[in-house]
Amino acid sequence: MNINATLLGQVIWFAFFVWFVAKIVWPFFQRVIAERQKDIADGLAAAERGRLELDSATRRAEESIQEARERAAEIIAQAERRSAQMIEEARAQAKEEGNREKTAAQAEIDQQVSRAKEMLREQISALVVAGAERILRREVDAKAHAGLLAQLTQEMR
Repeated sequence: MNINATLLGQVIWFAFFVWFVAKIVWPFFQRVIAERQKDIADGLAAAERGRLELDSATRRAEESIQEARERAAEIIAQAERRSAQMIEEARAQAKEEGNREKTAAQAEIDQQVSRAKEMLREQISALVVAGAERILRREVDAKAHAGLLAQLTQEMR
């Protein structure tokens, strides 16, 4: 066998193999590699978008929490102001009620004092009549002298 012919045959077959791989096999591998690169790039982009969305969601959550804290502080402050207002209103109502009761009690006291004075005047009138009767040692008719006793009662007032 001739080494040159074998070598020439191997070169031809190698060239045919290189052409076959370059025209048929290599484009298939390049397509697969390109698709894989695209999938990887899409995955990386999706991961980056997910990270950005996570950061954004974290910021929004922190802002929401801060707003909730501020709102809670505002509600607590309003509640404290309202409780202080209610306490002041209750104090004012209690004071007003106390003043009304004091006025009513004073009016009742004045009325009782007035009744007591009237009773004392009547008793004094009766004592005066009894004293005058004893002094004069004569009988004094209270019915006959009712006008005189009424006038005497009026003068004592």
